[in-house]
Amino acid sequence: MFVEIPMDTNRPYEMNEISDLWRNSVGEIPGLKELQFEAAGHVGGGPPLSFRLSGPDYDRLEGAAAELAEELANYEGVFDITNSATAGGDEIKLTIKPEAEALGLTMSSLGRQVRQAFYGEEAQRIQRGKDELKVMVRYPIEERRSVADLENMRIRTPSGDEVPFQSVAEVSFGKGYSSVSRLNRERTVTVSANIDPTLVEPQEIIKSVTQDFLPGVLARYPGVQSGLEGASEEESEFLRDLSIAFIAALFLIYALIAVPLHSYGQPLLIMSVIPFGLIGAVVGHIIMDMAISMFSLFGLIALAGVVVNDSLIMVDFINKSRVKGVAIREAVIESGTARFRAIVLTSFTTAAGLMPILFETSTQATYVMPTAVSISFGIVFATVITLFLIPALYMLQEDGFAAARRFKSWLSGPQAGAEAPEPPTS
Repeated sequence: MFVEIPMDTNRPYEMNEISDLWRNSVGEIPGLKELQFEAAGHVGGGPPLSFRLSGPDYDRLEGAAAELAEELANYEGVFDITNSATAGGDEIKLTIKPEAEALGLTMSSLGRQVRQAFYGEEAQRIQRGKDELKVMVRYPIEERRSVADLENMRIRTPSGDEVPFQSVAEVSFGKGYSSVSRLNRERTVTVSANIDPTLVEPQEIIKSVTQDFLPGVLARYPGVQSGLEGASEEESEFLRDLSIAFIAALFLIYALIAVPLHSYGQPLLIMSVIPFGLIGAVVGHIIMDMAISMFSLFGLIALAGVVVNDSLIMVDFINKSRVKGVAIREAVIESGTARFRAIVLTSFTTAAGLMPILFETSTQATYVMPTAVSISFGIVFATVITLFLIPALYMLQEDGFAAARRFKSWLSGPQAGAEAPEPPTS
């Protein structure tokens, strides 16, 4: 059943709320194989949790998948757990006897003759107007009603002789599979589940299951391998690629700052405010009661390039003041007082420009709100820290350079006619 709700912003329920109400109203149904309630309100494909088990032995795969499904049920906020290893209906399994191979029979020829007898073999096709009719040759209906008819049929050998079915094959009963999935020529089983993002993060569950639970399961079922697929695999790949992009962005920011400043140390001093901007972004998500999403991470990368502007202004002012002959301590203090208005106005106008997005109530704005929260709260938090952190770090850096120069001078020894310097005390 498909239900479509209006896109009106004044609707009383969201899609996830409707699916939750529906799920709670239905409750548990005994004997049900699969029941899913999905709300198409998230970005990405498939359930947020999806684990893949693969191996040559299907019985071990079933056991491992069953234990994994039970483990996922213990987590709060996890529901709609599905296991693709669910068996299908009853089926008849044929096994060829060793003496049949001496007669030239194979499992393929045995199965083909049984299929021809009970399902039929196409003999010809007849055109009836615009329709085409198939003529199938098979046993009469009264001779293909029961298993006894199968055991009483006769099998033709390659030499043309007919032998009783029971003399060349055996019949057994078992469960069939509705579908069989393979990856790299090995059978695979998928265990997936949905989560409530307000209660738990998918990456926390994935980390807990892969590190704490799956190693023990794989040890009990030799030959079984585990992995992620679907939305879980895509999210892991996305986080990995985003981490690489973030590191590349940091190197690029460092290079762009180091070239005009002609320094290797000052770019690190300027970039020291980036972690505090990230902290501010996390605090902003907590204040706005919003989970960190993919768009939040996009905002964090953009934030890294924005928060360095204020610290760059202060460091540049200190450098220019020192060139003019101003003492280091006075230059550091004056950088905070002289550039206070420019720093505060720049940061708070940026945050104010994002406020319309923060307080927008339309459905379309919900996707970009995490990005706005990351940038606005991060830049405000980093600005306050910058006014105190950068002057302190600049003084510490100069003290470190001064101590390094004194230590180098002490190691080089006294020059001719000069008194030996005392070793540095700190």
